[in-house]
Amino acid sequence: MPLHLATFECDVTPPEDHPLCGGWIMPVRGVDDPLKALGVVLLGSAQPVVLCAVDWVGLRNEAFRVWRAALAEAAHTTPERVSLHTVHPHNAPFADLEAQKLIDAAKAPPSLDIRFYQDCVKRSAAAVKASLMHAAKFTHIGTGMAEVKQVASNRRVLGEDGKVKFVRTSATKNPEARAAPEGLIDPYLRTLSFWDGEKPLAALHFYACHPMSYYGDGRVSADFCGLARQKFHDETKIFQVYFNGCGGNITAGKYNDGAKENRPILRDRIYTAMVAAWKSTKTQAVRDFAWRFKPVKLPPRNEASFGEEESRKSLADAKASAAKRNNAAFQLAWLKRHNIPIEVNCLDFHNKVLTLFLPGEAFVEYQLAAQKMRPDAVVQVAAYGDDGPGYIPTAKAYLEGGYEPTVALVGPESEDILLRAMRQLVRADTQEDPK
Repeated sequence: MPLHLATFECDVTPPEDHPLCGGWIMPVRGVDDPLKALGVVLLGSAQPVVLCAVDWVGLRNEAFRVWRAALAEAAHTTPERVSLHTVHPHNAPFADLEAQKLIDAAKAPPSLDIRFYQDCVKRSAAAVKASLMHAAKFTHIGTGMAEVKQVASNRRVLGEDGKVKFVRTSATKNPEARAAPEGLIDPYLRTLSFWDGEKPLAALHFYACHPMSYYGDGRVSADFCGLARQKFHDETKIFQVYFNGCGGNITAGKYNDGAKENRPILRDRIYTAMVAAWKSTKTQAVRDFAWRFKPVKLPPRNEASFGEEESRKSLADAKASAAKRNNAAFQLAWLKRHNIPIEVNCLDFHNKVLTLFLPGEAFVEYQLAAQKMRPDAVVQVAAYGDDGPGYIPTAKAYLEGGYEPTVALVGPESEDILLRAMRQLVRADTQEDPK
């Protein structure tokens, strides 16, 4: 059966006064550029597969599962064959339905307008359904890569004692932190494309970085990665999707002090890499693909400060900041759902081109590990799937200190669990879906 590709797009820009970044920063005061849900549906090899990236901060727990189920129903497939991700700009919505119910009950500042969320789910599912009527045959896939220069840097600058000395945030003014080396990053943007013979149909881009130049001013924006995607689309007229890689500990802080003029500069550096990756693309004929998934359960933190009792106290404290109260709601929502598995997914073309889809704000070490697991294949990695666990650091990071381990909702045991699932998914011994 020939393979087909459908592309879909939906505007998910929040209205005036909608909370941004979970209610921790100024709400919507205007729109610099629209937010989108963009994706593709792959048809012709077993049930359809849906790949979607949303220009929001995160989709957690029930909010993730509800949206994913709606896309699955629209595409006539199962939720496990839908990989739903966020791009993670911060002047954007952050969705956790259970957390918002807790916030409402505590009369805390809101994090999400649930009716707006439901409307986005409904309209994006309608876009998927409508796209199936216009699916196009694809006969080839293409892969390309290019170095992104002067964007990514590791947020965690270590001192001689092995502990975090500086937290190099997305916008960093500290001259010593700016002068420190880039640290551990994946400098490459990778592009997976779909073709009908020599005609390009769509391109999916993968790069690991917190995609923020500045935020907190109430001006909605997909920020520099979303803007680069749009610029490349406008130039080529080819459908483009951007997936954020394992950027949990990666920012643009070495090259960005938060000045507004840096946003187009960073945009153009990503755009330049997209152009170069496109030029380097090599295509190969494909007849089918495999879709594998592995459910994982990531254990919650066991410290008292992450427990139910302390979280409920923080949520109920009317004198606490919105960030502290809403964070407590996110913690409670994770404690309620952590026994519901998260699916880690893998798209496999002939065991030569593999794309891993991971949950949460995984550290870049996971992306680099995935590539080392299959040095014989092209491996792309998307993170920021189900964001219920928040940050997914390495086990070592909890001992090093720094920002991420202080807010991660999962414990250090998660590293072994996630790596084990990744190894099984990129294994070379099968191309069959698990039963």
